[in-house]
Amino acid sequence: MSRILIPLCLALSLGAFAPAHAADEPVHTIVLVRHGNYAPDPSVDENIGPHLSPIGVAQAHLAANALATLPPFDGLYASPMQRARDTAAVIGKDDFPDRKFEVVDDLAECTPPTPLGDVMKTEKPADMAACKAKLDRVYARFFTAATDHDRSDLLVCHGNVIRYLVTRALGVDTTAWLAMSIGNASITTIRIDAKGRAHVIAVGDVGHIPPKLRTSAWGDPPRDLAIPELP
Repeated sequence: MSRILIPLCLALSLGAFAPAHAADEPVHTIVLVRHGNYAPDPSVDENIGPHLSPIGVAQAHLAANALATLPPFDGLYASPMQRARDTAAVIGKDDFPDRKFEVVDDLAECTPPTPLGDVMKTEKPADMAACKAKLDRVYARFFTAATDHDRSDLLVCHGNVIRYLVTRALGVDTTAWLAMSIGNASITTIRIDAKGRAHVIAVGDVGHIPPKLRTSAWGDPPRDLAIPELP
């Protein structure tokens, strides 16, 4: 069994036996949404990236529908990369038309350290170390206990970012982040109790997306919204 699966299964199973938080103890809920599907475009600045594809826009609307069922968010944050900005724009238009997302540079996609050789071949150790440092800053900023009352924050960002933050929340080896797969427009929910302890509620939830519109999780085939020829 992988290094992350055993701690993950243990953490989730123990959650069923964990005592409920006291009614007067505030909870900080962090909801992380991965951007929708996009088509790579080498002509675009890689630091910005391309816009969402048509199926990615549809996924963003479906995520917005799911988020609309949750209590109002206190904070709205997004990565500076175009696919995340597009996803946040769709969610904002559907759910929060009178509010703006704060763009957080540290939420941009990057590759944290990993022992996998095929990834190491394409990444510079210094870049991976810098990625880890900025994602640790994200964790330190957002994954904190609420103070006087319940708080919830929405972060629209990227697969690598979410996977790394989940390993931090679980307290497992952060280099095992690649053992998880996070689909486009999936929703990950983590709560921080009054003592600052993280509780992972859901990882990469795509229940709001019909199976034929799901992309990018391991095993998902390529899909698009092109109209097929009529037989």
